[in-house]
Amino acid sequence: MAAQETVEHKYVYDFAEGNKDLKDLLGGKGANLAEMTNLGLPVPPGFTITTEACKAYLATGEEPDGLADQIAAHLASLEQAMGKRLGDPRDPLLVSVRSGAKFSMPGMMETVLNVGLNDRSVVGLSAQADGNDRFAWDSYRRLIQMFGKTVCEVPGEEFEHALDDAKRAKGTQNDLDLDADDLRGLVDAYKRIFLKHTGREFPQEPREQLDLAIRAVFESWNAERAVVYRRQERIPADLGTAVNVVAMVFGNLGSDSGTGVAFTRDPASGAQGIYGDYLANAQGEDVVAGIRNTVPLQELEKLDKKSYDELLSYMARLEGHYKDLCDIEFTIERGKLWMLQTRVGKRTAAAAFVIAGQLVDEGLIDLDEALHRVNGAQLAQLMFPRFQLDHEFQPVAKGIGASPGAAVGKVVFTSARAVELAAEGADVILVRRETNPDDLNGMIAAKGILTSRGGKTSHAAVVARGMGKTCVSGADELDINIPQRKFTVAGQTVTEGDVVSIDGTTGKVYLGEVPVMPSEVVQYFEGSLDPEHIDNALVRAVHRIMSHADAKRRLTVRTNADTGADAARARRFGAEGIGLCRTEHMFLGDRRELVERLILARTDDERDEALAALLPLQRDDFVEIFREMDGLPVTVRLIDPPLHEFLPPLEQLAVNVAVAQERGEDVAKEEALLAAVRRMHEENPMLGLRGVRLGLVIPGLFAMQVRAIVEAAVACAQRGGDPRPEIMVPLVGAVQELETVRAEAEKIIEEVTREKAVDVLIGTMIEVPRAALTAGQIAEAAQFFSFGTNDLTQMAWGFSRDDVEGAFFWRYLELGIFGISPFESIDRDGVGRLVRIAAEEGRAARPELKLGVCGEHGGDPDSVHFFHEVGLDYVSCSPFRVPVARLEAGRAAVETDGSDSR
Repeated sequence: MAAQETVEHKYVYDFAEGNKDLKDLLGGKGANLAEMTNLGLPVPPGFTITTEACKAYLATGEEPDGLADQIAAHLASLEQAMGKRLGDPRDPLLVSVRSGAKFSMPGMMETVLNVGLNDRSVVGLSAQADGNDRFAWDSYRRLIQMFGKTVCEVPGEEFEHALDDAKRAKGTQNDLDLDADDLRGLVDAYKRIFLKHTGREFPQEPREQLDLAIRAVFESWNAERAVVYRRQERIPADLGTAVNVVAMVFGNLGSDSGTGVAFTRDPASGAQGIYGDYLANAQGEDVVAGIRNTVPLQELEKLDKKSYDELLSYMARLEGHYKDLCDIEFTIERGKLWMLQTRVGKRTAAAAFVIAGQLVDEGLIDLDEALHRVNGAQLAQLMFPRFQLDHEFQPVAKGIGASPGAAVGKVVFTSARAVELAAEGADVILVRRETNPDDLNGMIAAKGILTSRGGKTSHAAVVARGMGKTCVSGADELDINIPQRKFTVAGQTVTEGDVVSIDGTTGKVYLGEVPVMPSEVVQYFEGSLDPEHIDNALVRAVHRIMSHADAKRRLTVRTNADTGADAARARRFGAEGIGLCRTEHMFLGDRRELVERLILARTDDERDEALAALLPLQRDDFVEIFREMDGLPVTVRLIDPPLHEFLPPLEQLAVNVAVAQERGEDVAKEEALLAAVRRMHEENPMLGLRGVRLGLVIPGLFAMQVRAIVEAAVACAQRGGDPRPEIMVPLVGAVQELETVRAEAEKIIEEVTREKAVDVLIGTMIEVPRAALTAGQIAEAAQFFSFGTNDLTQMAWGFSRDDVEGAFFWRYLELGIFGISPFESIDRDGVGRLVRIAAEEGRAARPELKLGVCGEHGGDPDSVHFFHEVGLDYVSCSPFRVPVARLEAGRAAVETDGSDSR
């Protein structure tokens, strides 16, 4: 029993005890440090405090029982392995304390380096570094700065100001020009800042430093920027973070030392080669913070060929082991290479497809795994346009293309301003010297990010790639003045509100608005690029993976289209029919007058005349759509919205009539229209006279539409076509409603198809909760169900989409009530359960019942997986999202059904 309790409460693991599959327990960083240790790579010794310890601490505000003793035991083992004691005045062991959640959250949580330094051990560190006083005092000032900001919430800018003052006094802008005496003075300044804000001296006891740093990392899991990032990336809030305590190795010991980040392939394009950044005489935070501009990794070969060759061999070994792009952090301490971290690297959408294809070619993964490694959100990014450049557009600056895409917007210099302008509907480009985690909200709001410092591994670059935002970093020609909200470049001044264009692929920056052109991926989908005969790795990879998705998927993908042009484009994008053709769109424009005549009709004859005038117009619309979708099903929804939507607003019409009456004008027609609008006015029209209710209350309305649909189908069939119409009755809540409409429709179908047979299905939308709950009854009268998840979501939740998204959804997202808007991704527990009930009970009553979905969720990646699980036959979405749905349907089949194919 005692042994079992020890296992259950084991909160600390040595690196040698873990492996890469323990990310839930050890976090991504700890699991990968363990994996590298077990592979025999040179990893500094250390241990990991588990996510369970973090969750226990966050739940109670106290360390769980036994944690302190376990830390002490592992610290003693670490001291023995290193031959040093934490904070020993003569030869101090120093450690880093780093966060490490299951999913990578770059820069969102806390790190403290050089823990163990104090007024005595800084002297011992200098002695062990062969009298390198500068290195020792630089390490000490970094500890006070990081510890103060991270652990004690001392404003970070105060430390930055003190550093700037020291550089000004020295007459330099470079940190490296500060000597040991300058840094000793800076340590004293930092201590005064610490005392002013905390009311206590900087802690001198090494174990106290360690314990407080560990607590700070735990607490950073719930820091605002971490919460915002998790919400943006859909990372669960209950995972907690692990904490890694690692023996320090130093890249800031001189010119034979340094630190860097390496990628086994280009994370921006997927191209094979050597990619990364290196910074001599620096610690790791200097690289990712972008404070000093790095050199390309290839330069390391000239500086330290031995370490460079070792690094390349480790990179190849790690990529082969992980079978994926690896992101590696390393430090060189006096010619000795240390591997500090590896993880499967974040990459752009383009790189994701290209790398997946490469790994298949190399035999490391199969096509099923390649399909698993890409997603619909990435594919959607690739379908956005890019810049169309000519001689008129000359870049004014060039940085590093850190995250590709074409972004155009108004320049802003603060995160708050980016959020403010974006909320007003403006496209903005966030311009900073370098970003930091506090800029996250602005980065989310911006169309693109532009920095004058940093490289491909800076905070701006890594976060932008993860979010799919265009980013140009390290454009050092920009002289940015944040307080004055302007930057100068090439002799020109750009102020806040001016428009710039940035190219995240080439790294080029343009003044003004550069026109854009369609992406090559869209051109491929539209058939203007042949993937087999072009030198375009991305298009070839997309084609290959999409072909595999199509071969694997069970779900058919249709489109929502109301015109022939939309139908034709969707078909080029791979749509296999129309799941929703909205007939109300056919009543707009010049046809409004006919709708008004219908509404104002006082007699049966007047109403019949108006319907007779609409019939040929509707028929022609359907002929065009059936022609474009020849051989594929077309689901036509009978008119759904309340008729008041086709009339002028009540308030506007009343004012117009009153003004005309004052002028003595003849307003008989307008008065009749106003009377009709008042007669039809409803307090809540979305729950009023609409959908099937209209067809039952206004004689001949649905009959006219059914006749137009069937006559159009017959006309196409007589010309040799293969029309496949499906008539969908909206807003049904009771089977009796559908039975009444169906009886009338079948008489018309029988009459119209006497000369030329055409199969016509009759079904309904499931968009009212009662319909979902009585689906077994409704299926007796329906040949198909199509779930209208927009209305089903509104009615299940009891709120109006048009009103609530701007009114309070932001607060619900902030509080975590919503992880994501239920209109964006299906609410599986509520609305999803209604869908599942209706699907199961409908199929039980009618086994051959066809099931689909035509709400916006039909193109949402996560929702597509749910619809696959529930057993629907098809999803339908807007033309542009058809490729996304195809890809996700294939991924759903591979991930849930293994070898299941169509």
